[in-house]
Order: sequence, then structure tokens, then C-alpha cells
Amino acid sequence: MQGQPMIILGEDSQRMKDKDAQSHNISAARAVAESVRSTLGPKGMDKMLVSSLGDVTVTNDGVTILTEMDIDNPTAEMIVEVAEAQEDEAGDGTTTAVSIAGELLKNAEELLEQDIHPTAIIKGFDLASTEAKNQIGEIATSVDPDDEELLKKLAETSMTGKGAELNKELLAQLIVDAVNAVTVEAADGSVIADLEFLNIETQTGRAVSDSELIEGAVVDKDPVHEEMPTTVDDADVLLLDTPIELDETEVDAQLSVDDPSQLQNFLDKEEQQLEEMVDAIAATGANVVFCQKGIDDMAQHYLAKEGILAVRRAKKSDIEFLREVLGANIVSDVHNATADDLGHGSVRRDTEEELFYVEGAGEDAHGVTLLLRASTDHVVDELERGVQDALDVVASTVADGQILAGGGAPEVELASRLRDYADGVEGREQLAVEAFADALELIPRTLAENAGLDSIDSLVDLRAAHEGGDVQAGLDVYSGDVVNTLDEGVVEPAHAKRQAISSAAEAANLVLKIDDIIAAGDLSTSGGDEEGGPGGAPGGMGGMGGGMGGMM
Repeated sequence: MQGQPMIILGEDSQRMKDKDAQSHNISAARAVAESVRSTLGPKGMDKMLVSSLGDVTVTNDGVTILTEMDIDNPTAEMIVEVAEAQEDEAGDGTTTAVSIAGELLKNAEELLEQDIHPTAIIKGFDLASTEAKNQIGEIATSVDPDDEELLKKLAETSMTGKGAELNKELLAQLIVDAVNAVTVEAADGSVIADLEFLNIETQTGRAVSDSELIEGAVVDKDPVHEEMPTTVDDADVLLLDTPIELDETEVDAQLSVDDPSQLQNFLDKEEQQLEEMVDAIAATGANVVFCQKGIDDMAQHYLAKEGILAVRRAKKSDIEFLREVLGANIVSDVHNATADDLGHGSVRRDTEEELFYVEGAGEDAHGVTLLLRASTDHVVDELERGVQDALDVVASTVADGQILAGGGAPEVELASRLRDYADGVEGREQLAVEAFADALELIPRTLAENAGLDSIDSLVDLRAAHEGGDVQAGLDVYSGDVVNTLDEGVVEPAHAKRQAISSAAEAANLVLKIDDIIAAGDLSTSGGDEEGGPGGAPGGMGGMGGGMGGMM
């Protein structure tokens, strides 16, 4: 065997090593980052995503774009995870996190070409990330949870550039009111906005300006029987996650009868069982039933006869929210239901909008619903995404108590401070810290580009303002001027910025640590020389690094 190569991989396997592997991974990650960069900021553009089934989504929400894209590249999927982690932890800033991750890898590639070892770059990025997060605490401004005006500005900034922008003042007020309604003080004195007690419902056919905050829950369902009452002021509500129907046999069965009376007896027995189920419900004292499953036609008749309002096929999320609003228990067996399981409040039917408004009564009842209205499904879907981001931002800020000036101000200030910090870092890690600082400045440059401004001139003006001591100097994308964005009401949550920097650094370091790719099949998922992906990224997504062709 001496001198003969040892073959340990399968015939269809492929292997990519060292700089080839690093270049492949960096190209894939940068392609993903490039795909969302044009959506950043108040003047960011939207993306139209068409699924294999023909479903259309129009959005500029970073995490929605990346999760809806048909990505078929393991490195690209790592960057998608950055967006998902940012969404879970901070609720907003996904495009910022992904863009910074892509720029970090672009700068890292230049360092790799200078024969700087990946471990030195990784260490430098770690140092820079830790220092940047510490400095955020230094430049952040404290905000009182009762400062409604500042919280409204925070919500407006989050919604700017999204579907909610045209009515952002009204929606910002609704968002702040909603967060205040679910904010509680913890045992240790900290403040928590628990969004579990906040529900969002959407309705088409109306103007966005008709959106409102409802005390309690909204259920978009109809009564199951026309003889049932539609409004119950003193409601005793039973919540069921089991059908009011007879169990079907698990196998096909046949019934043989000798005369018609036997069939009638069988039907009578079924009817009796359904009547017993309704009697069990009535025995609890319930006069309203929300059922997650189906209700048999005969059971509907008996319920209407008892004067009980019943709704079937309610969403699981609605049932769980009603439990909080009414202080009820969810029952899985009607025969075991008792009066203690009931929730109490009022149920009102709006016949014009075909909605049930459910309001709880008593100390155990809590919960509010944000009812968002818009003209079409596409508009209301994008509106909901924008409002959800703003809710998460306001809620996290109420808990964290810190905000930053927006418009690229924190990135320029952090970049300046990181360059000063780099002077005290020894070895080649110093270059990585400086590369990290350069990567942060991608955000103000992209804000300028997306607004049709000269990105270099804008960055020079921002740097000059920060060198002059104006920590809150950011870019006004409408005028192109450098202004104090905190005074202008353009504010961002400090928590989201910390998370974006942390997620971006961790993702970049994860990609840089890979020096060998061993694939069971073809590393290029393009299936040949076909073009792939949109051509917004450098050279499009097709053919990047040999493996991005089939990403889309």
C-alpha cells in the first residue's frame, strides 16, 4: 500500500479543504446576507416570495424572507439561524444581525488572504464583540417604563419602512397601551411585559386606521345554531378541547338489522348519548361553550334548546387565550366538567363584523386583543409582522430599560470606540478587532444606499460628528443630514443591538472555524450549470462558491 492513496469516502462523496472550504462557506453566507440588505431602514425595499404552491408573501421583514426562501445550503442555513435567534431573543433587528454577519465574513476573507490564521480572527472577533456589548451599556440612555412618549417613538421607529408606517402614530399608541396592559411587576421589583396575555387578530375589508385594542378576546366564529343567543352579558363559559360528538369506530364496521325498529333503536341510542353530553354541560351551569373540535348536528339542536350559545372549531390558540381572559379551565371530557371549570365574563356578538367579543370578569381574568384591520390579506399580513416586531421591541425595552439613538448612530460610535480599543490589543487579533469595527459601519452605509444617498459622504459626515463628541449623531434618511436622532425620536432598543452583535459574531466565528467540508453527495446543489437565486448578491446566488446555485 506504500505510495498508494487511501480512499475512505464513497464514490459520490465530495471533499473541500482549507481555503477552498473557507471561501465556499463565506460566499454562501454573504449571499444570504446580501439578499436582505436592501430591505434595511425606512426606505428599504420589499421582497416578493412565491412558494412552490403559488402562495405570495410581500415583506421586508428579514426573518420572514430568510425562512420563506428555499435555501439548500448548510452554511447559508447557519445564517438563517442568526435571524431566527435574533427574532426569538429581541423580536426585531434580524436584517441588522444578518447583514453584520455577512460583512464580518467579507472582512475576515480579506484577513485570510493576508495569511492571518482563522483562530486569530475568531479571537479578535470575540474580543470586539464583548467590548462592543460593554460599550452599548455606556452609550445607552435609560428609559422609564412609564415614559409613553419615548415608548411610542420606539414603536414608530420599529414600524417605519414596514406595512404599518402610514398609520404608525395610531398603531404606536395601541402598541404602548397593549404592552402597558400586560406589564406586571415581578417579586424582585423588576418590570416584565408578558406578551402571553396579548393576542393579535386580523380582519380584512376595513382601513388600517380602524384598528383597535380590545379588552379581552376576539373570536372570529359563528354560533353553530341560528336559534342560539348571540349575546350573553352574564356568561358562564365552558372551554372544550374535545368534540361534542360520538366516537367513531377505529375500523370499518357494518350494522346488520332484521327489521326497521332495530335501526331506529340504534339511532335513538345515539341521540340519547348526545343528549346526555349536552345535559352534562348544562349541569355545570354553563350558558356559553367554546369548542376546539366539532359539534354534532343533533347536539347543536339540544344546546340551542337549553339556551346555550356554542361555537365550534375554535382555534387552539383562541381556546388557550380564552382560558386566561376568563379564568377558566380547558376540559377534555364533558362528563367530568364541573362548575369550577367555568370562566366568567361577557360574550357579545357583532353581527356586522361577525366577531365575538369576550371580556373576562374577576381577578383571575386578564388579557387584551389587538384587532388589526386592513384592506387585503397581503396588507394585513405585513401589518401584523410590523406590529409584532414593534410589540416585541417595546416589551423588551420595558424590561431592559435602555434605548439607543437610531439612524446608524450606535454603529458609528461603537466602531470608533473599537478602533481605540484595538490599539491596546496585541498581535494579529488587533486587525480582526479593526475589521469588526469596519463591519459595524455597514449599517449606516446601507441606510444611506437604500435611501439613494451617497454612502461614503454620509459615513464621513457621521464619523466627523462622532469624533466631535456627538454620541447620538445619526443619519436622517429623508433629508440626508446628520442629526441627533434621539432628539428626533428615532430610537432603538439596546437589547436588540446587543443581541444582533452577539449573534452576528457567533455565526461568523462558527463559519470561520470550518476548514473541511465532507459531503455525501455533490457539494454544488445547482444540478449543473443552471443559474440560481436572485441576482442581488454579488454575481447572483447562482454559482457562488460552487454551492449556492440551488439555494433558491
